[in-house]
Amino acid sequence: MTNGKLEGRVALITGSGKNIGRAVARKLASEGATVIVNGHSNAANVDAVVEEIRDAGGTAIGIMADVGNPEQVARMIDTAKDTCGKVEIVINNVGIRNRENLDEISIETWLATWQSNFHSCYYIARLVAPMMREQGWGRIINMSGTDGFSGAPNRPANVSAKAAMHGFSKALAKELGRSGITCNTIGVGMINTERDWSQYSKADMDYFIEHQVALGHMGEPEDIAEACLFLAGESGRYITGQVIHVNGGLYMA
Repeated sequence: MTNGKLEGRVALITGSGKNIGRAVARKLASEGATVIVNGHSNAANVDAVVEEIRDAGGTAIGIMADVGNPEQVARMIDTAKDTCGKVEIVINNVGIRNRENLDEISIETWLATWQSNFHSCYYIARLVAPMMREQGWGRIINMSGTDGFSGAPNRPANVSAKAAMHGFSKALAKELGRSGITCNTIGVGMINTERDWSQYSKADMDYFIEHQVALGHMGEPEDIAEACLFLAGESGRYITGQVIHVNGGLYMA
């Protein structure tokens, strides 16, 4: 354990069974937060992250829930309150990234992408905001992506939903700020994660890394975790309604 920048805080990280979410959960737990690890389809992954945190001396519980489903979100938050007493930090990390152009994408896929990528942020915020107001302290961090700001071909549902996330962050920042609650966005760039390669072109990724990323390499999940820690702790107390781009210079605002 480190010096406990989040000692006594309770953090919910959605989609934290692997990749970026896992790194964020481990980082926040290492700083003293009680971490709620969430997943949807792979309970073994969630259990593994919980075990990793506990083995390192941290505190964590796992809750399975589809955050695109408002009833399951309500059950998740109720379980979090019953088990941990409160939720003070929320990191909305779940995302669907289908590679389909406007002519290909079905209405069903479009709606499912928005449910997962954007509506989930609303479902969670409306339930945790009252707790945060009562406590006079809270952090909401929405994980968007570079393409939510720069645009990208063949991903209209994901790009538009990710862009909406930052609009939502700004709206909540204005509405909740006087209650001691901050709300920000992290613009995630090209990160070295396990991924479904059917949704990506390796040639395109290699080209972007070589020609578009200023630092010349992909980031690691831990780079995003560090940004989350910065915003979640007292270091982020005077930052709200902002987007922090962590992309190695792929997109420069």
